[in-house]
Amino acid sequence: MIKRLTLISILLFLTGCVMWHKPTTVSVFDLSASPHRQHISPPAHWPSGKSILIVDATAPAWLDNTAIHYRLAYHNPTQSYSYAHSRWIAPPAAILTQKIRNRIASDTTGSVIKNNSMAKADVLLNTELTEFVQIFDGTHDSHVVINLRASLVDRTSRQLLAQKDFTIQEAAPSADATGAVASLSSSSDRLIGELIQWLSALLPAD
Repeated sequence: MIKRLTLISILLFLTGCVMWHKPTTVSVFDLSASPHRQHISPPAHWPSGKSILIVDATAPAWLDNTAIHYRLAYHNPTQSYSYAHSRWIAPPAAILTQKIRNRIASDTTGSVIKNNSMAKADVLLNTELTEFVQIFDGTHDSHVVINLRASLVDRTSRQLLAQKDFTIQEAAPSADATGAVASLSSSSDRLIGELIQWLSALLPAD
């Protein structure tokens, strides 16, 4: 009888633990536009008669997922970590690709063609995202780094017209996932602004 009561007590205790245990909430983030972004006026020399196909950005295997990555520069800078309860809504390369398309379409007079379109583009923009990370310089100080390689290719001849590496660094407002997202969002705005200026210089009006 005593053993039976003890067993019942254990079962009730475990049931109570399950009932009181709350599921862990995972925060999902997107690369929203920075509220302080300076809107770039359409450059007068962007060729309105030319069209550009923005190919989906590629990324190394470690970055091709929805994790928000960070490194500890003061401890082991070569090791990558990710936040357990925060993630991107999609892999960073995919989010950045859409943001580039939207910005070029809205900030320039060029025609942006999607991958699934049958329209013929004059040039291709290939991008490779090689770094998209928060780096902790100390336990309470961090900054973010974005590295992107852009290649402009003539679609007819497949000739490489130009290639450039873009690097943006920016201090994070807080040493956590929220700070990483805020700085990566504003840094991506700055990077795309530099990308548009680079494209404008390469594609002068006819």
